[in-house]
Amino acid sequence: MPLPKAELHLHIEGTLEPELAFELARRNGVRLPFADTEALRRAYLFEDLQSFLDLYYELMGVLHTADDFHDLADAYLARAAAQGVRHAEIFFDPQAHTARGVAIGTVVEGLGRALDAAEERHGVSTRLIMCFLRDQSAESALATLESARPYLDRITGVGLDSAEVGHPPSKFREVYEAAGALGLRKVAHAGEEGPPSYIVEALDLLGVERIDHGLRCLEDSALVDRLVRERIPLTLCPLSNVRLRAIDILEEHPLPAMMDAGLLCTVNSDDPAYFGGYVGDTFHAVREALGLGEERLRELARNSFLASFLDDDEERRARLLAEVDAYDFGAEPQE
Repeated sequence: MPLPKAELHLHIEGTLEPELAFELARRNGVRLPFADTEALRRAYLFEDLQSFLDLYYELMGVLHTADDFHDLADAYLARAAAQGVRHAEIFFDPQAHTARGVAIGTVVEGLGRALDAAEERHGVSTRLIMCFLRDQSAESALATLESARPYLDRITGVGLDSAEVGHPPSKFREVYEAAGALGLRKVAHAGEEGPPSYIVEALDLLGVERIDHGLRCLEDSALVDRLVRERIPLTLCPLSNVRLRAIDILEEHPLPAMMDAGLLCTVNSDDPAYFGGYVGDTFHAVREALGLGEERLRELARNSFLASFLDDDEERRARLLAEVDAYDFGAEPQE
């Protein structure tokens, strides 16, 4: 069995593998501008975040029905479980779907059906986090939160994603205050391409509990000290950082330095269909490229459960942490 772990930074739309994209395109009568799956995979060479987002949003056009969203989520959960994921906190982007005529209820119903069965089918507990697109208006975010009210029994928290530069967290202060008043947990992407000040804003103005990415915190020593002191988790995505050119090569990723500094780091896959691997692949990649030993890998796995929103199920969290502590790397599947 692989090392038990939680995945806390995963965009469900980013798990759309080319094979499923073409299957859903046929199902829904959508014509993709690629000859076949291999041609589509060749398009997964990105210059930056925006070049990725352009393709990402285009491919979402194959997702139409609740069954489509169910099949997307169930496929991810099966892959994740095979790589040791025991708990997953899954992002979705309702604005990207409602803008093309797919109702938020359709999205939540389909995802929810897969997540409701996830523990029995795959041994994976789940939480669902609704993200606001930061390159859309604050008014659109507020309208999205309002439209989600009938489905809040299925939604644990809110997040903030999409193109970061030029869209500071402060833009979304009002909607985060409203989300907090509804009892929703709060996370936000910050410090991926945006400056360290975006991380500070996310903490101080949005009141987030976790920072998604947070890579550029290292440029501000006072911020690093604060993140360590307050035990703010960072949901790092090393393969994504390389694919989107935030880091030139994986061997230069600052993950070891961040762990040495005492930061509560986790490792995640972000958009694995586009970035070359799911979370187990990511653990293997950082182990090889960065020379992480067994205790460092165990620390990352422990951090993933500690940083999760399993506060409402401390018994499960304790069991999962005990599994990590007892894990025998010598019995790990060999390639």
